[in-house]
Amino acid sequence: MSGFIKGVNRFQSTLFPESLNDFVNAENTVRVIDVFIEALDLADLGFTGVITKSTGRPKYHPAVMLKLYLYGYLNRVQSSRRLEIEANRNIELMWLLERLAPDFKTIADFRKNNAKGIKHVCRTFVELCRQLNMFDEGEIAIDGSKFKASNNKDNNYTPKKMAFHIERVEKHISNYLEKLDRADEEQHSPQTVKATQDTINNLKQKLAELKTLEKEVKDHPEKQISTTDPDSRLMKTQGMTRVVSYNIQSAVDTKHHLIVAHEVTNTTDRGQLCPTAILAQHALKRKNLTVIADKGYFSGKYIKDTQDAGMTPLVPKGDTSGSDKKGIINRLKFKYDKEMDVFICPNNKVLTPGKTMTKNGDMYQINYRARLKTCRACSLRSKCTKGANPRKLTRWEHQDCIDKMDKLMKQRPDLMLIRKQTVEHPFGTIKCWMGMTHLLTRRFKNVRTEMNLHVLAYNFKRMLSIMGNQGLINAIKATI
Repeated sequence: MSGFIKGVNRFQSTLFPESLNDFVNAENTVRVIDVFIEALDLADLGFTGVITKSTGRPKYHPAVMLKLYLYGYLNRVQSSRRLEIEANRNIELMWLLERLAPDFKTIADFRKNNAKGIKHVCRTFVELCRQLNMFDEGEIAIDGSKFKASNNKDNNYTPKKMAFHIERVEKHISNYLEKLDRADEEQHSPQTVKATQDTINNLKQKLAELKTLEKEVKDHPEKQISTTDPDSRLMKTQGMTRVVSYNIQSAVDTKHHLIVAHEVTNTTDRGQLCPTAILAQHALKRKNLTVIADKGYFSGKYIKDTQDAGMTPLVPKGDTSGSDKKGIINRLKFKYDKEMDVFICPNNKVLTPGKTMTKNGDMYQINYRARLKTCRACSLRSKCTKGANPRKLTRWEHQDCIDKMDKLMKQRPDLMLIRKQTVEHPFGTIKCWMGMTHLLTRRFKNVRTEMNLHVLAYNFKRMLSIMGNQGLINAIKATI
């Protein structure tokens, strides 16, 4: 092999062994991880095992385990078994952990038993970013993304699925009963008859189990049960595909794309606008935030709640009236006159408010109708309503809040592009780091811990890109 660069002989002894520090250059990320974790007061953050006992076997210090996890999530190694392997062969981890190599059970137990501490570390890093003026514009984008749960779709049951399974088992029982009748007539062997009878008994037992589960599904508030991870839910994803998953909500800063706040839910986006925005308020310690979200978050009640909390929500409304399908004039063609408190129809006829108000959930809506005589004489009546009564419109009692928001949105036509560029980037990055697979943990508590580690790693990586390794080390030393 002459003419090539030669390596060192594996069996050659050295008089002066190289130190671990020689293998880790000054710009290596592990040096930043080490500085950050060492600067934290882990006992104050809620980690267990910081204070040691005078008796018994010594434990690994929480700082060692936290360094291992942060390194793992930064380098797409989230599994406790894979972290164990890396600790025994990865030179960077040998330097970071000072050649300690916990087993996978110890690694997994640390994540399970220190949910509170890991959550506070994630918040501490966001607070560090805040103190470094990373969120000075006060504008965030909110969105949710479905993360596949550790629960197979076959182990999720709905009333429709239960009816299908029960019908199929009952059909099998019926077929085997017919087979048993034929066996009597055709004088089959006792072994064949016994085998058929055993199969029928097994199917009847399965049917009883299914009917018990069916009752549980019907009695469940959400009419749905997941047997592997009870907190996960069957939800629609992109392309109307249904996946058993969690819906992770996040609030992302529009300037640097840092995740300000996040929450793990198992419901749709509707209703999550105000709760997620309030989490961002607490994280940033400021009230006057501008909150951008897509039309999936549109809900008059939660938009008003967000405004009442001191924020400025900007959420587009989708057209859900169904007027086009009915072949009638869309309600958007009717103009509201605030001074006169009336609607003006496309034919310049007036719809006046009625005396009654209808309740839609916890929102009161005012009914507006044209006079019967005026409506019947209108030339556009056939295009306006298909019923015998005049066209009716409703207006929410707090519609002024929505009108105010719509006026602000018209001044910023690029809002939805900003939202997309801001909040979808972190989700895509985290899912790529996960390997496009399911979550490793189950139940709300453990999934929240897993997402806290993902968010911490994502924000850590972003800050390294923004400030550089040495810049972030200096900031950590000066701030924490």
